[in-house]
Amino acid sequence: MQLQLHGAGSAVDVSDEAFAREFNEPLIHQVVTAYMAAGRRGTKAQKDRSQVRGGGAKPWRQKGTGRARAGTIRSPLWRTGGRTFAARPRSFKQKVNRKMYRGAMASLLSELIRQDRLILVESFTLDAPKTKGLVGRLNEMEINDALIVLEAFDENVYLASRNLSQVAMLEVSAVDPVSLLRFEKVVMTVAALRRLEEKLV
Repeated sequence: MQLQLHGAGSAVDVSDEAFAREFNEPLIHQVVTAYMAAGRRGTKAQKDRSQVRGGGAKPWRQKGTGRARAGTIRSPLWRTGGRTFAARPRSFKQKVNRKMYRGAMASLLSELIRQDRLILVESFTLDAPKTKGLVGRLNEMEINDALIVLEAFDENVYLASRNLSQVAMLEVSAVDPVSLLRFEKVVMTVAALRRLEEKLV
């Protein structure tokens, strides 16, 4: 399979196994759900009746007061009491093995290529960390919503993109399925594509 370089007449040969997969929506959904679930902190916590301070003495005697019987002021029925089913810190992580993750990434990248959302460039650099320069570069490519994927961290591109809500930069080792889906276009260098291909094949 060949991918055309943006703004050039040449093409790059890529592996069909990594970039010509069928779209597997259930697999992509499962991997995306697992990725987002792993990002949840899961630190919610509440106190049950045994953890709430006080309540050791019976509020009033059992009989003769005309009030409902009560054994502790920390009962879940009371306003200051504990919760009946108190929340506990938990992990939301879901198991996704390596083969599934690679398959989902390959299927997702293949679909981006079919939809002409993956734009391949020889290199992507800026002379200075200026947002204006990055916007001008993207306007030349007729893009305003893009994820820029580079082989290695580029400080100029990162500093120029962090002030734009619809533009982000990631090095290829940090690419994830949620980021690929979030943006309208994915601008990727040839070197980053090769690194990604090595991981997926």
